[in-house]
Amino acid sequence: MQIYLPIAEMSVNVFLILGMGGAIGFMSGLFGVGGGFLMTPLLIFIGIPPAVAVGTGANQIVASSVSGVMAHWRRGNVDLKMGLLLVVGGLVGSTLGVFLFRLLAGLGQIDLAIRLSYVIFLGIIGGLMLIESVQRLRKDRKLGAGGARRKLHQHTWIHGLPLKMRFRRSKLYISAILPFCIGLLVGILTAIMGVGGGFVMVPAMIYLLGMPTSVVVGTSLFQIIFVTANTTFLQATVNQTVDVVLALLLLIGGVVGAQFGARAGMRLRGEQLRILLALIVLGVCINLFFELILTPDDLFSLGMG
Repeated sequence: MQIYLPIAEMSVNVFLILGMGGAIGFMSGLFGVGGGFLMTPLLIFIGIPPAVAVGTGANQIVASSVSGVMAHWRRGNVDLKMGLLLVVGGLVGSTLGVFLFRLLAGLGQIDLAIRLSYVIFLGIIGGLMLIESVQRLRKDRKLGAGGARRKLHQHTWIHGLPLKMRFRRSKLYISAILPFCIGLLVGILTAIMGVGGGFVMVPAMIYLLGMPTSVVVGTSLFQIIFVTANTTFLQATVNQTVDVVLALLLLIGGVVGAQFGARAGMRLRGEQLRILLALIVLGVCINLFFELILTPDDLFSLGMG
């Protein structure tokens, strides 16, 4: 069953888009990521223009994140105070990012910028997450059930920054500057790459802030809701790159998938979740990398008249 997308100016299979939305929603509930890091490349793979994929992908993330947050909120896995700080930084970053997006589009470089951003960020984040998670699993096996307990995180100069606040749900006493800056970076990435930013934020919240993995997932999704909503509004009004028909189909699938993902996530350990997420991130990165270097299907040549 085909349906026409007015902004993307092409026809797509309805069930394919619904299935994609459901799969991304499942990942949202399972890993605490909006799923945009996978949704935007998938939309590009099926022929959606990159600029439209970014604007519309951010919109889909809102619904799947709301659904995921509701599931985690009921389990008490959302640090509201930490989430609000991340939201403030994210709103500032996403606003700046949308106008940077417009600047790159005006220069005719937005498609290349989107693809390169994915290859670079997904490669770095995925690689680091995989290495750390595998090492953590090995250490846990060596320690065994009766081994010495390890610290949740190591204190560095970052934890000595001013403006400290206490986050009781996460059992932390750290500077408010750090979560604000994380939110700022994620906001910019949301606008440029059409992502919720969870693939950056989740590792940052675990390794930099030292938050428990169980709280990270719900708190990450809470921040993603507001930042992606702001990005979607600005992309629609400033850059006109949000396809409403495509967004609605993705929303329907995403809401349903997120509920199943949240239930599945409760059955896996934190390290197992991070390894799975790292493998998926690296897989998408490799696919995009080969698309950048392989010869395109349509070749053009410029001749002198």
